[in-house]
Amino acid sequence: MNETLVTLVGNAATAVEFRETATGGMARFRFAVTPRRWDRGKQLWADGRTSFYTVWSWRTLAANLAGSVSVGEPLVVHGRLKIREEEQAGQRRTFVDVEAVAVGHDLSRGTSAFRRTARAEGDLTERPERITEGDTKDEPNQPERAAVMAAVS
Repeated sequence: MNETLVTLVGNAATAVEFRETATGGMARFRFAVTPRRWDRGKQLWADGRTSFYTVWSWRTLAANLAGSVSVGEPLVVHGRLKIREEEQAGQRRTFVDVEAVAVGHDLSRGTSAFRRTARAEGDLTERPERITEGDTKDEPNQPERAAVMAAVS
């Protein structure tokens, strides 16, 4: 399949809108990308023209975006580029969307704390290997690993 995958670095321009649908959650938000260039004549950095994208996400990614992203936060968005044209009020308009595959905070501009979400057994595409108590005897973090594995089981 020929898809155009892009990775964009920018900021959340709007709040994440989340909706529950028949097939799972759906979220969208506007994303602003402003290139910076070094102006040799003025000897300083100059901002270029800002491009705006609508970022769409589905299911688990959508729910996690709604709980994790606020307006103005620096993000890295990776996904499928979609260009669509529509006619509105007699004018032809072009919209650029990204169907997100992955979204994360841009750690070059701040810190973030990751929290894994619990998944329902039916959400797993593969069944994880079970670790028995005998498998954790010689490991330094045995109690923590056993607790995590009990939660997964």
